[in-house]
Amino acid sequence: MTYLSPLGFLLGVEGAALLRGFREGTADRAFVEARIAEIRALLDAPDLAGAEPLTAAPGTISTAEVYRTWAASYDAPGNQMIDVEQPVVRRLLDALPVGTALDAACGTGRHTAHLHRLGHRVIGMDASPQMLARARERLPDIGFQQADLRRLPLPDNAVDTVVCALALTHVPELAPVMAEFARVLRPGGHLVISDAHLLASYLRPTVPRRAAPGAVPSLPAEHHRPLSAYLTAALPAGFQVRHCEEPTRPRRPARPATTPLPDHPTWDLLDRYPEASAAALDDSPVAVIWHFQLAEVRTPG
Repeated sequence: MTYLSPLGFLLGVEGAALLRGFREGTADRAFVEARIAEIRALLDAPDLAGAEPLTAAPGTISTAEVYRTWAASYDAPGNQMIDVEQPVVRRLLDALPVGTALDAACGTGRHTAHLHRLGHRVIGMDASPQMLARARERLPDIGFQQADLRRLPLPDNAVDTVVCALALTHVPELAPVMAEFARVLRPGGHLVISDAHLLASYLRPTVPRRAAPGAVPSLPAEHHRPLSAYLTAALPAGFQVRHCEEPTRPRRPARPATTPLPDHPTWDLLDRYPEASAAALDDSPVAVIWHFQLAEVRTPG
C-alpha cells in the first residue's frame, strides 16, 4: 500500500528544490534559508498536520478502467502532457512523406485528425472503447478499430508511418510492441513515439483513482523507463534513431493557494509554495519523443 500524505509530498518538493539548486548552482544562501523556513512552516501547519493521508493500493485498477472514466475529459484544456507533447509530435509528422499512417493507441483521435489533415490515409486503433467513441465523434469518416498494441490487426508491411502517443507507459514490455510496429511498417517507414519521461514520474503528484464508487483508492500500474530502454527494444527490431527530444515542463504562472486543502497530493498543492515548486519542477523533462525509421533492408533475426 502507498501512503499518500499532502505533508509528505510538499516536504518532498522542498527537498527536490534544494537538491536541484545544489546541482545547478542556483541555491544561494537566501534560497536555502527560504526552503528551510518553509519546511519548518510545513511541519507546523495545522491543516497539514491534521490532514488524513490517503492509502492507495498500487496496480489494482486497470488501464481500461482509468480511461473509461477519463475519456470524457481527456481533451479538456489543461492536460499539461498534451500541451508539451503535441507540438513536437506534429512538427515531426509534418516533415514525413504522405502515405498510409497508423495512429496506434489513438485515444480520442487528436493525432489521427492531424495526420488526416496532412493527407494521409489514416487507421486509428485503441484498446479503450470509450476513447474510440470520442474519436469516432470527432472523425466519423476515419476507420477506427479496437486493438491491443501487441497484436495489431494489420498485415505485414501495411503502413508507411506509425504514431504511438503517450501510451507505452501502460505496456509492461516494450520489445513485443516495437517488434509489432516493425512488422506492420514498410521498409524505410517511420515511427514517432511519445511517452511520459522517467524524471516526471518522480516529481509529479500521484493521482489515485477508484475502480468504482466506494472502492479502495488505487494507483494505476505505469512503467516509466530510462531512455536506454527504448533503444534496447527498438534497435533489435530494425529501427534507426532519427531524432530524440525531451520537452520540458513550462513555468507555471503563480496562482493563489487552493483552499480547502486537497485530500491527497494533486497539482493544486504546488500553489502553496510556488518558489519551491518552480525550483523543483520548472524546465524539467516531462515527456520523451522519438523518431525512428525502419531500415530499408531487414536483416534476418
